[in-house]
Amino acid sequence: MEEAIPKQHAEFLTVTCLEWKPLLASDNFKDIITSSLTYLTSAKRIKVYAFVIMPNHFHLIWQMLGSHKRDDVQRDFLKFTGQQMLKIMRNEKSAMLDEIIVNSKDRKHQVWERNSLGIPLWSAEVFNEKLQYIHYNPVKAGLCQYPEDYKYSSARFYELNEKDWLFLTHYKE
Repeated sequence: MEEAIPKQHAEFLTVTCLEWKPLLASDNFKDIITSSLTYLTSAKRIKVYAFVIMPNHFHLIWQMLGSHKRDDVQRDFLKFTGQQMLKIMRNEKSAMLDEIIVNSKDRKHQVWERNSLGIPLWSAEVFNEKLQYIHYNPVKAGLCQYPEDYKYSSARFYELNEKDWLFLTHYKE
């Protein structure tokens, strides 16, 4: 199989839960995101260079591969992860469902805020700035003392060379 080639710059992406609600406090929901990233990388749609999943948002540095367009991949990724989270909430009859009711024409519940923030990373300087931002996000939020102490982050990959997340690619590769 031919190697998928990146044709676009890496991008810093921030995705926020509806109204900053802590929908991602549960590791089950964080695992939905990491599983989806694993699928997208194995399908050669993306490369993921860094990530952190916080209780109410997550950040990625990712890059589209081959002819895959960011809008399409992002739409599929957010739709799938949102649907999986809603399925669990419905099965568990979670009270959180009441907090994400939107009653719009096409849905009753909404997991993600619309218009996620994407910033193209044109230089190594900006890339490194966003990488540090991602890794220090849990420290700043008081969730851990050191970036590498936070499980749902790429900090251990970069700081300790631990390969807990198979979807990660080192940005120097």
